[in-house]
Order: sequence, then structure tokens, then C-alpha cells
Amino acid sequence: MEPTQEKGFFQRNMKWVIVLAALLILGGWAVGVRNGFVTGNEAISAQWAQVENQYQRRFDLIPNIVNTVKGVAKQEQDIFIAIAEARTRYSGAQTTDQKAQAATQVESALARLLVIAENYPTLQSSQAYRDLIVSLEGTENRISVERMKYNDLVRAFNTSVKVFPSSLVAGAFGVSERVYFEVADEAASVPKVDFTN
Repeated sequence: MEPTQEKGFFQRNMKWVIVLAALLILGGWAVGVRNGFVTGNEAISAQWAQVENQYQRRFDLIPNIVNTVKGVAKQEQDIFIAIAEARTRYSGAQTTDQKAQAATQVESALARLLVIAENYPTLQSSQAYRDLIVSLEGTENRISVERMKYNDLVRAFNTSVKVFPSSLVAGAFGVSERVYFEVADEAASVPKVDFTN
């Protein structure tokens, strides 16, 4: 009689067993998606740390470049102040977006400094200055690569936040899109250099 009672129990509760199994599968999937968001967020944060690492390398070079140019171009005080202020803004920035904006201001001021330096042949012939510029160019290339990697991770993360059905999990857990690193218009434009003087 027991086998018949057992069969009756499963037949009577089959829909609940199926619902419970479906809920367990759905819950496992949601946890997996959420863990993917956490992993993606951490990867983006780690990549931003690499961008900041290269910015620090640039910031370490800037005082040497400024001091080298100062020795020759004493009347260009406003550009030195602009660079110092931009570095201070970067140091005080709290969010990734604020840091990206401050870094763009540093780039803009640094580009103006390099244009000014081109007006001083003595400076151009200095081996120390040329070595610093080569180091700066290498650093700028590294920054560009790290920014690209950062934006690639942000793109992948944002896509997973937006696509269905993972967007449902993102909404349920309060996961939002991350901000791309975008270059401001003033930093994107190449400074004009006039060699006719």
C-alpha cells in the first residue's frame, strides 16, 4: 500500500515540485548574473586603477618638464599656474567622472605648455627636455591604451546591464551603468603651432 500512497503524493504535489525546481533554477541564474555584475564592476575598478597609475606617471613627469621650460620661458607664468591648478583638481576629485574631467584639463594645459616650448630653440636642443618629452609621449600612449581597456570593460558591463533578461536582475539589485571615459572637446582638438615666427 505504501507505493500507491507515495505515487499519490507525487501526483498530487507534482506542480509544486515543478514550481519549486523552476524557482531554484531561476534563483540560481539570478545569483549568477548578479555575481557577474560584481565581477564586472571590480574589473572596471581595477582597470581604472591602471589608468590612474599612468596618470601618476604623467604627473611625476610634469614638474620636471615645467621646471625645464620655466628656466627658459620665464614669462609664461599663466600656463604653469594652469597646470598646477589642474593637478590640484585631479587630486581632489572623488569620482571617476571628476577625475576624468580633471585629467582632461591637465592634458589641455600640458598641450599648451608643449606649444609654448616649441617657441624656444634653446629648450628644444636640450637633451634633458627631449628625454622628458620622449618619456611623456610613452606615458601618453600608455594612458591611451589603459583608457581604451577601461572603456571596453565599461561597454561590456553596460551592455550586460541593459540587455534582457539580465536587466531585470540589474534593476532588482540596483546595478547601474558605469561612466565611459570621454575626452572633452578642448583636449580632443590638436593645438595649432605656427613656425613662421
